[in-house]
Amino acid sequence: MTVTDHPGNMDDCVFYRAVVEDTGIGMSEDYRKHLFEEFARERTSTECKVIGTGLGLSITKKLIDMMHGTIEVQSEIGKGTKVIFEIPHRIVEETNLTAEDKISAEPDLDILEGKRILLAEDNDLNAEIAFEILSEVGLIVERAEDGAICVEMLQKAEDGYYDLILMDVQMPNMNGYDATKAIRALPDAEKANIPIFAMTANAFEEDKKNAFEAGMNGHIAKPINIREMFRLLSTVLIRPKNEIVN
Repeated sequence: MTVTDHPGNMDDCVFYRAVVEDTGIGMSEDYRKHLFEEFARERTSTECKVIGTGLGLSITKKLIDMMHGTIEVQSEIGKGTKVIFEIPHRIVEETNLTAEDKISAEPDLDILEGKRILLAEDNDLNAEIAFEILSEVGLIVERAEDGAICVEMLQKAEDGYYDLILMDVQMPNMNGYDATKAIRALPDAEKANIPIFAMTANAFEEDKKNAFEAGMNGHIAKPINIREMFRLLSTVLIRPKNEIVN
């Protein structure tokens, strides 16, 4: 996938052109004529063993049309497919940025360097991605494979060893909510008051409410907005350790 930007026919916008290309089975010229029609499939699920309704590209086309963009598909059987789409993005003037926008745009990454994060995450791939993102700005990351291990690691650590916990919610043995409650009940006040942030795909208001009720200090939704996460972490980690942030 490649993305480039260029001027378009709208003065206050820049156009982003994305090209997504594969080396797959491709598609016939006859089928390409019906590609964006509802329920259109070149081969049935019985033939190709891939279940689908034939609605994905139809919905994609409608969304791109609504955003005043364009989409085209180039394909040849046995040689793969190339999808090209362009969407205009409005250019924001500096004077129109709010104070909150400016804060979000420039997190203080110097604050994060050397801070130690305890990451409670049972999924190996998610943990690897989080580790790479967090380590890139100088954070030291240690992983707990579930909530019970997270509580145990915190209990065994020296006071002040961990600066913050990123807690997945859905984990085996002990979920993130129960792990947070267990941490908040620890007799060691410093460990009990460590900042804990949910890091989960459960992003509804009810999920955020559940996180706060369990004793968490915040909620980071997946897929992660990296800049916003760093802004949030830098805001929290600059505060005194004995101050609980809600």
